[in-house]
Amino acid sequence: MTKEGLIESIVGKVGCSKADAGRALEAVIETITKTLTSGDSVTITGFGTFSARARAARAGVNPKTGEKIQIPAMTVPKFKAGKGLKEAVR
Repeated sequence: MTKEGLIESIVGKVGCSKADAGRALEAVIETITKTLTSGDSVTITGFGTFSARARAARAGVNPKTGEKIQIPAMTVPKFKAGKGLKEAVR
C-alpha cells in the first residue's frame, strides 16, 4: 500500500475529504519524525513503538568493486510491533 492508498482508506473509514485525510496523515508522519529527531520515542498502544537508535561505525565492502569502506556511526529509526499488531498479522 502506498501513501495514496492510506489516504483513500482514511477517507473510506472516516468519511472526511481526501484533502483533510492527506493533511491528517502528513501531520502524523511529521509529528513522529520530529519526535524521533529530538531523541524521544512514540508509542501507539496496540500498534507499536517508533524509536531512534544509535548505530556504531563499522567496516563494509562495496559490492561492485570489492573495496573495503568505513561506514560511519549514525542514528537510525526503529519500529517494534505491539501485541495487537503482532496478533493481527499472525
